[in-house]
Amino acid sequence: MLFDLQGKRRRVVQATYLGLAVLMGGGLVLFGIGGDVSGGLFDAFSDRSGSSGNDIVEERVQRNEERVQTNPNAIAARKELVRDYYQLAVSQADDRGVYPADAQDELRKAARNWSAYIEAEDGDPDASLARVALRVYDVTALNQPEEAMRAARIIAQDTNDPSGYVQLAQYAVLAGDKRTENLATDKAIELSPERDRQRVRRELRQLKAALIASQLQQEGGPDIELEGQGGGAGGGGQGGGQQGGGQ
Repeated sequence: MLFDLQGKRRRVVQATYLGLAVLMGGGLVLFGIGGDVSGGLFDAFSDRSGSSGNDIVEERVQRNEERVQTNPNAIAARKELVRDYYQLAVSQADDRGVYPADAQDELRKAARNWSAYIEAEDGDPDASLARVALRVYDVTALNQPEEAMRAARIIAQDTNDPSGYVQLAQYAVLAGDKRTENLATDKAIELSPERDRQRVRRELRQLKAALIASQLQQEGGPDIELEGQGGGAGGGGQGGGQQGGGQ
């Protein structure tokens, strides 16, 4: 897991992902091509609601667990379990967005219920629930980029806007899925206003380079200065940060 890393390197990698959040969530918004990049790298740090109300959530979880034991295809119960287990996990995260062991258990339960929901759903998956799943699988949570990419695909198909496909391209890079990365990149550019397409293409290249640099840092490789960041998030001397995050 990304945040199983210890000490200085964990803080460096987390700061790097904050830089990615700014690059993806902020840069394209400034270009006026959409600002609804929901879930993942940016939202998990800001979605912490504290412990108030957890008793109510836990009671609802217990009821819904009983329902899915009786009927594993109970879609409404599965959807509530995804949201509630994620909420319980977020309430345990510290100020840096680091999940303790108990919260990891809640994230895994949210992921299991998301998978069960997808299997049971006959129609189009719920895009709003996919945003929750994206956060569950994000690099700052369970760190399962292939599953995050699948959730991001649902979101992109629902929003059908540049920011959704930029997000999808990001997770495709993390998952090592070159085909999806290329398709999502092309779609993001196609959906952008013609005057912005060159800038979107350039930002996507920078985003990919930043993601690759972050992966190298996570794996213990040399620190790499990110293009346009001047040794900030990509350097080795920064402390902890926040977070922000794609068919």
